[in-house]
Amino acid sequence: MDPTTQAFVAALLGALVAGSGVMAWHISDRLQHKQPEPPEEPLLPAGVAGVLSVLRSSAVVVGGDDVVLKASAPAYALGLVRGQDVVDSRLAEMVRQVRRDGQIREQEITMTRAGYPSRTVIARVAPLGSRLVLALVEDRTREHRVEEVRRDFVANVSHELKTPVGAIRLLADAVVDASDDPEAVVRFAQRMKKESERLSVLVQQIIELSRLQGDDPLEHPAPVDVDEVVTAAIDTSAIDAQNRRVTVTTSGESGLAVFGSHEQILIAVGNLVANAVNYSPAGSTVVVSSKTLEESVEIAVTDQGIGIPAGEIDRIFERFYRVDPARHRSTGGTGLGLSIVKHVAATHGGDVRVWSVEGQGSTFRLRLPRIASELASSGTTSRTTRSTHQEESP
Repeated sequence: MDPTTQAFVAALLGALVAGSGVMAWHISDRLQHKQPEPPEEPLLPAGVAGVLSVLRSSAVVVGGDDVVLKASAPAYALGLVRGQDVVDSRLAEMVRQVRRDGQIREQEITMTRAGYPSRTVIARVAPLGSRLVLALVEDRTREHRVEEVRRDFVANVSHELKTPVGAIRLLADAVVDASDDPEAVVRFAQRMKKESERLSVLVQQIIELSRLQGDDPLEHPAPVDVDEVVTAAIDTSAIDAQNRRVTVTTSGESGLAVFGSHEQILIAVGNLVANAVNYSPAGSTVVVSSKTLEESVEIAVTDQGIGIPAGEIDRIFERFYRVDPARHRSTGGTGLGLSIVKHVAATHGGDVRVWSVEGQGSTFRLRLPRIASELASSGTTSRTTRSTHQEESP
């Protein structure tokens, strides 16, 4: 390599070394004078996520851009949050208002979702830091329904009591006005007796329903002999059956037993038998049968009465509901008997079902959890058909 080429290469290497040194100095200087970036702030204040995870109520934390940053499991179950959005527009508006002025707000909201029953909630929204907002939502649906039932019950009781009391008062006035007519006095007195009996039944059933609601039959359950219950229920309606010329018979299995309250089960079966007798025509038969199912005992009461219209079957267990109010008046019905049966079935862990055809009759099936080992030592046998045949009154 000639001297000229060597000098050029040396100059080029020197320039590269010098340039690299200058560049390294600039990079070092920039790194030394660069401002450190502030650490990223956490989305939620410390401990908030842990608190939300143990809350039983629905809790939602919403960020400054109306995006849900954190929500508890009950909030998703209640349908408050979908993805990162607050579903209910009224709750979302409350969040925005609280973010603007920092004032805590509380409001009752009725939430509706397609395919789900409406729910009543209490929403309380408060600021959580400078930009975050916390919404706590309590589901009050059950409390509202209980309150509605209580109000309806009081109103219905007042109405039902007013009717016989008013009738008795009018009849008493009629007796006074007809004091010189012995036949009229007897006629009005008989009607007063009938109204007073209906009033007595109504008051008794109200007392029974109130007592049943305050008594848990599974708190101190005892074995209940189904045969004894059926026999006692039939005996209770024996006089009415005789007066109406209705025959009451029993069939099915004997020696069956269930756990629960003997008094409550007797009331339930007694109401079913009484209804069957009251709504059966003269000369007809009511059959009370019992049998075992896989895990329950079924007590069925079948009549040949007026039956229930198909559109009314779903409502007959409501308190004071009457398929035919005029018919109930004539039979002394109160509209509480079947609601008592349903309550007894539910508190014993069973249910009550009905089959009915208008004009042909009805079958009510009360199912209660059975005892694995029946009371009868000889096992389940066929019950001897027992008939309460009533002679026709002259």
